Amino acid sequence: MRKNDSRSAVVRRHLRLRKHISGTAQRPRLNVFRSLNNIYAQVIDDEAKVTLVSASTLDKEIKAACPNGSNVAAAKEVGKLVAKRALEKGIDTVVFDRGGYIYHGRVQALAEGAREAGLKF
Repeated sequence: MRKNDSRSAVVRRHLRLRKHISGTAQRPRLNVFRSLNNIYAQVIDDEAKVTLVSASTLDKEIKAACPNGSNVAAAKEVGKLVAKRALEKGIDTVVFDRGGYIYHGRVQALAEGAREAGLKF
């Protein structure tokens, strides 16, 4: 096995998903990127090609609450924060883009945190 096989598999899955998922002004896309140390979430309008809202474990509010950005609790806080910021901008419905990652663990926690904070998808 080559070194980048697992990453290339994630990229292939993400490209396959993106054929079917696209964000609009009325229903933007909630994108998730997961690294080894952090997790990032963006609400994106693909028609205008602009990021409307973003949050990550590097934000000051989350860094203070969860110093370890690579666990499920931190991911849930990122979900709540991105949902709060989206609701402040008048966005209440999104399309969830798991970014090629399996819907499990940190990705699932982020989605559940966003749902708990009032985001619909």
